Amino acid sequence: MKDRAITESIPASPALPSLTYSRYATGVLMVVYMLSFLDRQVLSILAEPIKLDLGLADWQIGAVSGLAFAMFYTLVGIPVARLSERGHRPYIIACAITVWSASTVLCGFAKSFTHLALARIGVGTGEAGCTPPALSLIADYVPRERRSSAVAIYMAGAPAGVLIGMVLGGIVASHWGWRTAFLVAGAPGVLVAILVALTLREPRLQLRREEILQSSSSDQSTSKETFAATLKVLMGKPTYRLLVSAITMNAFIQYSVNTFIGSFFFRNHAAEIAEIAVLFGLKPVGFLGISLGLILGLSGVAGSIFGGRLSDHFAKRDIRAHMTVPAIGVLVGTPFYIATFMIDSLPLALGLLLIPSTLNAMYYGPAYGIVQGLVKPSMRATATAVLLLVISLVGLGLGPLIVGAVSDLLTSQGLGEAVGLRWAMTLCVLAAIPTAICFLLARKSLQADLVS
Repeated sequence: MKDRAITESIPASPALPSLTYSRYATGVLMVVYMLSFLDRQVLSILAEPIKLDLGLADWQIGAVSGLAFAMFYTLVGIPVARLSERGHRPYIIACAITVWSASTVLCGFAKSFTHLALARIGVGTGEAGCTPPALSLIADYVPRERRSSAVAIYMAGAPAGVLIGMVLGGIVASHWGWRTAFLVAGAPGVLVAILVALTLREPRLQLRREEILQSSSSDQSTSKETFAATLKVLMGKPTYRLLVSAITMNAFIQYSVNTFIGSFFFRNHAAEIAEIAVLFGLKPVGFLGISLGLILGLSGVAGSIFGGRLSDHFAKRDIRAHMTVPAIGVLVGTPFYIATFMIDSLPLALGLLLIPSTLNAMYYGPAYGIVQGLVKPSMRATATAVLLLVISLVGLGLGPLIVGAVSDLLTSQGLGEAVGLRWAMTLCVLAAIPTAICFLLARKSLQADLVS
């Protein structure tokens, strides 16, 4: 009865904007997300130069890549999401961009582990204001039948940001050093922040202007929606709990792999990297940055968009396809990850990496899109923020840290840095098995839990 009452109390949504504007707005938000991942992941290709320059251990690289970022990302995420339920979401996003971009620039001035960790905390604080309001806006911009595809386009900004971060970081670092790479990565933020503030609309303002009684009264009630009430609704939905578990475990894999993939190739294929880089007139860090950027970026974008469209297509006949598509993707991709880490040939390893990078990104659109449909509009930003809180603490905060610690442990046992990291990353990707199980279990409750 409670679920029925909740469903019936859903406020009227704002009138959907034109298809042209919704596509424009989704594209701008994708650029914002791309910028956030550029600033977040540029550290990956710079990990080895930073480690050597500042004298860091692998666990410290994992800490500044994940834990330092995630701590404040999670602390700030919930308050920003609550503000997003009532405030002007484009302005919130614009402020967030400014904060994380400035903090990225500060990373270039770090003189120690502590300095770098503090700057990464600033990046995490700013990026907490990105995805909750962005996904909430997309849900107001597009109808439910196109939601997975629209969310997939937004989420494609993550691998696109990895692409640019790897390529830009590798090229700039090879010519001017890792510090300059951070400066260049953070610079575009101001322009994007201005674009968001001036061109993205807040649909709630339309409701107020039109003075639609039902929508206006519902809009007023949403401002009184407490966090405790929202959390109770979320925890009462099996689909949400399973999605949080699945996405978190998959994030554990992705963040860990992206953090150490550059170091893995430098340690296990150093001679081949140097040899091939000379053929292209590049330094090793430049060649590897371009190679990994293209592989992880293009495959991730393709996988995200394809996964969203595929799930929307099959969901017309069976809504549970939104859970089936990501389950198959993460499960099938795992053996190719392991093969990438174990094979001795650099060209073959880079080629194999394309497959799991594509398949593992197919969950973005359906998984995050379904989260928006599990709650009424007044709870969407909070639902995303709670999800991101768990993802950040476990997937981002602990993932790179644990993999780095396991690598250090195996290295200390006599395996060496190259083999130690190889086995740490291999163990990490096995988390895909429980990830797929959670996606498949979510099929059972999905139809009953959807409300918007």
